[in-house]
Amino acid sequence: MHSSSLADAPPVRAPRHVPVAHVVRGGVVEGVHHGSVVVLGPDGEVLFRLGDIEAAFYPRSALKPLQAVAMVRAGLPLDGALLSLAAASHSGEERHLAGARRILELAGLGEDDLGNVSDLPFDPAVRDAWVREGRAPSRLAQNCSGKHAAMLYTCRLNDWPLDGYLDPGHPLQQAVAEIVEDLTGQRIARVTVDGCGAPLFAVSLHGLARAAARITTAVPGTPEARVADAMREHAEMASGAGRDVAALMRAVPGLLAKDGFEGVQVAALPDGRAVAVKIADGAVRARIPVAAAALARAGVDPGLLTEFAGEPLLGGGRPVGRVRPVRALDPDAPAEYTHAGATAPYLGSTG
Repeated sequence: MHSSSLADAPPVRAPRHVPVAHVVRGGVVEGVHHGSVVVLGPDGEVLFRLGDIEAAFYPRSALKPLQAVAMVRAGLPLDGALLSLAAASHSGEERHLAGARRILELAGLGEDDLGNVSDLPFDPAVRDAWVREGRAPSRLAQNCSGKHAAMLYTCRLNDWPLDGYLDPGHPLQQAVAEIVEDLTGQRIARVTVDGCGAPLFAVSLHGLARAAARITTAVPGTPEARVADAMREHAEMASGAGRDVAALMRAVPGLLAKDGFEGVQVAALPDGRAVAVKIADGAVRARIPVAAAALARAGVDPGLLTEFAGEPLLGGGRPVGRVRPVRALDPDAPAEYTHAGATAPYLGSTG
């Protein structure tokens, strides 16, 4: 896609989020999660929308598949588990650390060359074990180390400077920005710094869904298809054991899925159907049930999604409620879960 064919950058404004999920305890709506949802059909048409899918927002780590595509287009020769790790928000398991070390070795580099921040492993159980063993935070343990190792390897292969590889003006990041615009079909609205230190590009939720669909519908052997294949075939390398995004990819045949901090989820099927979700308050507990309901709207068999209906709320150790998508998104939601905002004129299908 040439730059002349790109749509304008999405508007920077306070997103017009709406209720997308209810926290229901004992039949009473105890809390409301706002957000936005888009569902695309195989031809890219908007089948369903809630909230504001056109405002600029930061996809956070949901952008990683796009960054990985940019690196593969720039010559990154990884495939399989290591390419999945290059697009990962990993849990900090030993296989993730070993994979990041291997990518660095291929580049002739070491952990000290990484430019991401030091951190403890992302997965709580892995982190607790790490602390019990007296291990300190490290760049390798931080959940973006696979991406950063791949970025350094890409720089090495292209004779780009290693110093400043996280600067938005660096050739690597310029290449990433070009691919982000190419895949989303729109110009980038803003550039900031992600939590790991890498540049982060603001696009629209609609654009993120388009990009995911372009990755999953790409011709076999292309950089997009290589990234999609690697992530689907090595879902635990793209996330970790027990992570919901890996379970979602295993449950739905052919699904590519990636989460991001602050309540972001994107998922796409090989025929181009795609969904993207942003939970306004960043709540993890609302992200997956809302995404599962969106996938059902896209035509995924609800029977494949039952384990993603939302964790139960406990009272005295017993289930007494659940986080449920609003009825505007999930027509099967009981009437008592319906929120007044669900009848707002800008909700529902765009038909």
